[in-house]
Amino acid sequence: MNAPEIITFGCRLNAYESEAIRARAAAAGLDNAIIFNTCAVTAESVRQSRQAIRKARRGNTAAKIIVTGCAAQTEPQTYADMPEVDLVLGNGEKLRSESYSAFGAGHAERVQVNDIFGVREIAPQFVDSFQGRARAFLQVQNGCDHRCTFCIIPYGRGNSRSVPMGAVVEEARRLVQNWFGEIVLTGVDLTSYGSDLPGQPTLGQLCAKLLKLVPGLKRLRLSSIDSIEADDALMRAIADEERLAPHFHLSAQSGDDMILKRMKRRHGRKDTIAFCDAVRRLRPEAAFGADLIAGFPTETEAMFENTLRLVDDAGISYLHVFPFSPRKGTPAARMPQLPRAVAKARAARLRAKGAHALAMRLSKLVGSTQQIVVEKSGFGRTACFAPVQFTGEAQPGSFQRARIVGARATHLIAELQ
Repeated sequence: MNAPEIITFGCRLNAYESEAIRARAAAAGLDNAIIFNTCAVTAESVRQSRQAIRKARRGNTAAKIIVTGCAAQTEPQTYADMPEVDLVLGNGEKLRSESYSAFGAGHAERVQVNDIFGVREIAPQFVDSFQGRARAFLQVQNGCDHRCTFCIIPYGRGNSRSVPMGAVVEEARRLVQNWFGEIVLTGVDLTSYGSDLPGQPTLGQLCAKLLKLVPGLKRLRLSSIDSIEADDALMRAIADEERLAPHFHLSAQSGDDMILKRMKRRHGRKDTIAFCDAVRRLRPEAAFGADLIAGFPTETEAMFENTLRLVDDAGISYLHVFPFSPRKGTPAARMPQLPRAVAKARAARLRAKGAHALAMRLSKLVGSTQQIVVEKSGFGRTACFAPVQFTGEAQPGSFQRARIVGARATHLIAELQ
């Protein structure tokens, strides 16, 4: 029997859910299948998934091909129209074992995509392992109640809903027992955690409880956060909890206030800078990343320059840059569009700015001693997510003290101690 192969696109939440899909498909006895867990953030991500599906079919004519994830949820007909695809599952269906058992038995509808806004709760998935990964992801939240004008994701994920604290702690304990020393909390709108739960616990309270009740957890990391929603408990955890990784990836999107307003974001330029400054006062070693969109509709050169300057003004060194991609059904798709070439050129300039910022940050770490988690032979990452190459043998997933002896443009050079 051939275990299902999972091909994942997009975010850490998808990576987490892919492991849950793997377990459910295997438990259902699904044989010789390739499951594509897609992303809908950009038109390019959809194109890449379609290309990968066609390639997979050419390479394995006998395999059953299943497509799920956000793109399958938001545009199921796109995949239903592909002759290579045997089954399309929505985000609400992909984590149900019966979706795979019914398909394996040969009596399932080819397209199973229901209204994602009808999903009101989120259950813990209790994922025990992550194939080929040194750190574990833990889903604590899904969906989003906000409607940014460029974003299709609420239509793929539904409204915000949170995993109860007790279940999060239980799953974290299971992961630590399975030798994962670092856990990354994931969600679509992570800082909205708890708003739908009794008592409305916050992300900061969840972090504090996890670190207190799971003493074997060596490092807790946050995925992308919205700085405007950072609560007092989170700031206290940043200040007091050394095991909370000093690396914060912000959903900034732009450094220009008018563009942020047209995006329908809830923060301004000064809020991003203020958050980074506040965190640095608490944890001087902190590093910051950001999602940034280049070429948003109506963006002038002066507006784009504000985003370029934000990299320096906020001290951001890990940039995730998107050239604007209009998504059908979103308000931004109906706004006056910039030429695609302009968006791509601005994205390239922004990436170059980010590459320089990263190189400068890495150079400042030379001579320091860092605790790294080993991802694979000769490679790991520091607590602030700096990539490190080292000589010597170390088990993937282990934590190692390392002396930083050099820096390149993209990574550090270290000697294990």
